This record gives sequence, structure tokens and C-alpha cells, in this order.
Amino acid sequence: TNILLADEINRATPKTQSALLEAMQEHTVTIAGHTYKLPEPFFVLATQNPLEMEGTYPLPEAQLDRFFSKLIVKFPSLNELETILDRTTEATSPKAEPVLTGERVLAMSHLTRQIPIAEDVRRYGITLILATHPDNAAAPEITKRFVRYGSSPRGAQALILAAKILAILDGRYHVARDDLKAVALGVLRHRILLNFEGQAEGVQTDTVVEGILKAVTV
Repeated sequence: TNILLADEINRATPKTQSALLEAMQEHTVTIAGHTYKLPEPFFVLATQNPLEMEGTYPLPEAQLDRFFSKLIVKFPSLNELETILDRTTEATSPKAEPVLTGERVLAMSHLTRQIPIAEDVRRYGITLILATHPDNAAAPEITKRFVRYGSSPRGAQALILAAKILAILDGRYHVARDDLKAVALGVLRHRILLNFEGQAEGVQTDTVVEGILKAVTV
């Protein structure tokens, strides 16, 4: 498969999570001592239900870091619920049709990487990443007070690539600081680990990222 949907990933056992991490990291799976290469492209989409805590297992930071971004899906609005019901309670179900080939996706990915980024814009992105670390000089007060660990270098890679994707979707062949700001929440919210005080006070990582965006002006 090219796209794997892992529903309620935090209900998977640590052994299953370890196997999924191998697939995400190495693009291989190992069964009975034999290792098999996964097809390209290979993407993992996962859902996580924050309301049901019983019977769940915490996701290791290494696995969370493998996810390019994390989106928060809010409860559907009235119109969205109507659409859901229309599509799931009628006699006929909508049929999904492929709109892209794997080769096309790989070509688009390669094209995105060719989008140039100015040195000052890239440096701004790097500063945002450094500002997630409480022991770094770029860290604002909110980071120093509530964060235990900041983003990894993989988070910096995701930040730049996500900004390039946004730029090309907007029809631009250059990356702006606003692109970095626009993608920061989705890219960084799962890559920041709060300390005890942050957890005790119910601080959200989104609040930390928003505080960093306001504080970093370079």
C-alpha cells in the first residue's frame, strides 16, 4: 500500500508501535526474520482519540517525531454533520476514485524541494526551532517556564518543507516568513514536550508555539 491509515494509534501495543516506527523510519517491515521493502511513496496517516484514556499506550517521542505534522480535528459543525450523515446513511455509498499516481506524487515532492528559500527566511525558521529549547538563548519566557524538550532537527526539516509546500500551493516560487508562521503549529505541536509545571497548569503546546511566534522577531 502507498497510504496506511492507523486508526486510534495510541491503542496499539508497544510492539505494534515499534513495527510501525520501522515502517515509517526505514520504509521496511520485518516478518519472521525477513525484511521487506515498502513501495514508494509510502505515507502513514494516524488518528488519536484524546478523550479515551483507558487502554491506551503513550506514543514514544521518536515515533511522534516521524509524523510530518499533527492536525487538530474539531467536532463537526452543523453543515459538516449534515454532509457526514448524507454520505453515510444513504442507500448508496460514495465511491472513491484515484486522482494521482504514485509517480506523480514523487514528482511533486521533488518539485517542492526545488523551491528556493532566502537565507534570512531560513535563519528565521532555524531561530523558531531553537526557541523551542528552554536552554537556548533564543527561547522566550514561555519556553523556559513550561518546556522540557524542544523540537528535533527533523522538526526544522519539516518546517522548511511545509513552508515550501504552502508557497507552491499559493503559486509562488519562493518561501516567505509568513509561510513558516502559517505551518508552525502543525509542524511543531507534537514535537514539544512540556515539563511538570506545564503539564500541571494544563498548558497546551499550541500556546507555547504561539508564544514563540510572537517573541521571535529576527
